[in-house]
Amino acid sequence: MTDPTDYVPPKVWTWNKDNGGQFANINRPIAGATHDKELPVGKHPLQLYSLGTPNGVKVTVMLEELLAAGHAGAEYDAWLINIRDGDQFGSGFVAANPNSKIPALVDHSDPAAPIRVFESGAILIHLAEKFGAFLPTDPAKRAEVLSWLMWQMGSAPFLGGGFGHFYAYAPLKIEYAIDRYAMEVKRQLDVLDRRLGESEYLGGADYSIADMATWPWYGALVKGLVYEAGEFLSVQDYTNVIRWTDRIGERPAVKRGRMVNRAMGDPASQLHERHDASDFDTKTQDKLAPAE
Repeated sequence: MTDPTDYVPPKVWTWNKDNGGQFANINRPIAGATHDKELPVGKHPLQLYSLGTPNGVKVTVMLEELLAAGHAGAEYDAWLINIRDGDQFGSGFVAANPNSKIPALVDHSDPAAPIRVFESGAILIHLAEKFGAFLPTDPAKRAEVLSWLMWQMGSAPFLGGGFGHFYAYAPLKIEYAIDRYAMEVKRQLDVLDRRLGESEYLGGADYSIADMATWPWYGALVKGLVYEAGEFLSVQDYTNVIRWTDRIGERPAVKRGRMVNRAMGDPASQLHERHDASDFDTKTQDKLAPAE
């Protein structure tokens, strides 16, 4: 690979399929399906196709929170989409999400007219509006929650595809790239810490979809669960973010949601597919119970 100090961009960029990156086998400069594969459909109206990455966890937490709040209609089937195997390029998944990214939701509440919803933020809004939960109706409070939700959607790519990629996954450690994205991630953490110093949750006094969207990314970062970059980023300085992270992490629905479609880490923390509440077997109940 070319030393970054010697690299001069060509006049016309061309794709180097063997660029050496950890995810080179699933990245490409074109969209569309690579193979025919229909998506399975379970017994519930809500069909989720996902993986337990931070973006996937947002939606499974929301669904588990809805069920915990008594919304029986939020029962769902969660199917595993293994992005390392290229499942996101199957024809059925591309039909559900032409962007070939997890998560994707198909709402079969009206069997004659299923609704596809892709992008995690859009799925959270769809579910919040469908069940009238975790999104205020008061205009000012609603605007605050949606503003923080959109902040997360716009900010997280700098954390994941920016800092996370160059710090943890890139085949070359490029000082400029790591410094640039580390600075931005610390700025984002400061934004969150300042907000959470004046408000219990991101949208205000009440837990909302803004927290569900933000916690899987920034909560995982300050608890050392992604990129192993806690010391590098001095995450212990963001005490309000840590307080908020710990409080949300103790919610039983959050513990369940984090397990669904998870295919990494401790096997006891993984529930590859979820089709019924009973899929959380007795082995995991001690982890899901409310804190004393």
